[in-house]
Amino acid sequence: MYDFDELAAFADVMSTGSLTRSAQKLGLAKSTLSRRISQLEARLNQPLLRRQANRLIPTEAGLLFQSYCNELLAMAAHSQEALAELREEISGKVTLEVHGALARGWMAGVVDAFLTRYPKVELTLRTRETPPSKMHSNSVHIWLGANHECGLNQERLGYLSRGLYANPSYLKQAGHPQHPSELGEHAWIDLLDTASNGLLLHHSEHPDYLFDAPRSRLRVDLTVLHIDAIAYGQGIGLLPHWVVEKRERHHPGDLVNCLPGWEPAPLPVTLLYAYGHHSRRVNALLDFLRDQVPNEWQTHANAVYAH
Repeated sequence: MYDFDELAAFADVMSTGSLTRSAQKLGLAKSTLSRRISQLEARLNQPLLRRQANRLIPTEAGLLFQSYCNELLAMAAHSQEALAELREEISGKVTLEVHGALARGWMAGVVDAFLTRYPKVELTLRTRETPPSKMHSNSVHIWLGANHECGLNQERLGYLSRGLYANPSYLKQAGHPQHPSELGEHAWIDLLDTASNGLLLHHSEHPDYLFDAPRSRLRVDLTVLHIDAIAYGQGIGLLPHWVVEKRERHHPGDLVNCLPGWEPAPLPVTLLYAYGHHSRRVNALLDFLRDQVPNEWQTHANAVYAH
């Protein structure tokens, strides 16, 4: 029978290569950590680590045992989670990844309300600007934009319509465009080259217009940088109306729709999560997110389906 304290000691030293760093990380005396590894080696009747210069490196037996050690620790963690489920309380760790455009105007209040409702849940919140390709079973992701096959369950939450925005000071200096054909004369601020292959703009009273965006003098990979660049007067860019409305509450007058009525296709908002059985905390998070979807997202969704 293995001692899980010994297994945890060995696994951590394998990751750091240092007794000192692992002892500090685990909050143990260096002598205690060394003794646990020695006890594990005695149980296995094999040396697992050897010192080389200032590092501990695994022996052949150590490399072989590492995968088994990690599996045993993972099984122990899963068993603790299963027992917590039997106690009928929603607790434990869960990760929520959110597209950067949705993090400011919506997520802070949602996270606060979720943690208030489930005080024994530990939530890790991350933002990202690229879609996930795989996900841990205790993770949930909210993506804004086109979907692709990623091996995850994809549940549509709504849509965000978009428009062309600029700062009033920029328009005063560069002129206010009256038609998309004039956009080529303006500075263009792009996010991850979203308009590099052309942007089809729709209008209820005019024929569609395919806008061939000029080369962006400033290209950014974060939504917050994209919004700030437009708000600071660097040029014209494409932004979701809902995101702009949220920002304008705190910074009124920074952004104006410079071509009202001209819009590309709305962006879908999608809930992504792993297939199969979920822990109670993940199910609680999924249900909570569904209940917190802003009405504006559903309004845009209905307009898309009607169209």
